[in-house]
Amino acid sequence: MQHLVCRIVRFEFLGDYRVQIEFDDGVSQTIDLAPILEGEIFGPLRDADFFRSAVLDPEAHTLVWPNGADLDPATLHDWPERGAEMRAMARQWTLVGDTAKPR
Repeated sequence: MQHLVCRIVRFEFLGDYRVQIEFDDGVSQTIDLAPILEGEIFGPLRDADFFRSAVLDPEAHTLVWPNGADLDPATLHDWPERGAEMRAMARQWTLVGDTAKPR
């Protein structure tokens, strides 16, 4: 399986947790990231102000947040095919986080 190498060249927050992302090959995706904002790394992004603090990393060419959260640009590029997989993984992040909390 070949791994796609792509770079984000521009992004814009559209409201809520939706982001318009443009890639160096001309592809543009509008992605609602709300369903994956779970767990220790992505959960803090549910805070709308924190979510909008993302910047474009000049080396990795992807969105990064101050807490170190980021997503593979190839995953974002292929979101229509990969989104369901990411949502399933986010459900697992929630389960792991729930079992780690003291009761």
